Amino acid sequence: MVLNDSCEMSNLGMERKRIVGSELACFFREVRRKHEREEITFLCIGTDRSTGDALGPLVGARLEEQGMANVVGTLQYPCDADNLEQRIASIPKEHIIVAIDASLGSPASVGCYLVSAQPLFPAQSVGQQLPAAGHYSVAAVVNVKGPKPYWTLQMTSLYKVMQMADEITGAIVKVFKS
Repeated sequence: MVLNDSCEMSNLGMERKRIVGSELACFFREVRRKHEREEITFLCIGTDRSTGDALGPLVGARLEEQGMANVVGTLQYPCDADNLEQRIASIPKEHIIVAIDASLGSPASVGCYLVSAQPLFPAQSVGQQLPAAGHYSVAAVVNVKGPKPYWTLQMTSLYKVMQMADEITGAIVKVFKS
């Protein structure tokens, strides 16, 4: 089902919903409808040391370039496995966190986004156990999950990652800067 600009994701809840880039604004519009802009923090998870995992920091850097406030995790100051807990602790307790991270998934999901009104689990697709992050989440499926997830993330197309980062950034700016 393709949603247009006037869509509403009323069934967004505890399930993860697979959407395409043109539907991201609908997801963010639902978040914006429920919360004040000033109380939302975008937690952009990942590292610039892995092509596939650079999606979060790319989104964070682009959001800052667009003048967005409350952004944690950029290319200059990534939010990664080494500092995730500290970075989350630095966010005011009253803020609503929208966690954004790259993910690996099924071949049919590559290029899609898994969105939810629940946290995501960073590094789960590579077998790490990090704390849950976010009240809302966007997991961008950048490549296929396989037997060697670290290698897969290293070999992920930079073009695909940048394209998906642009879609996420564009949707956030469209909804939150208007």
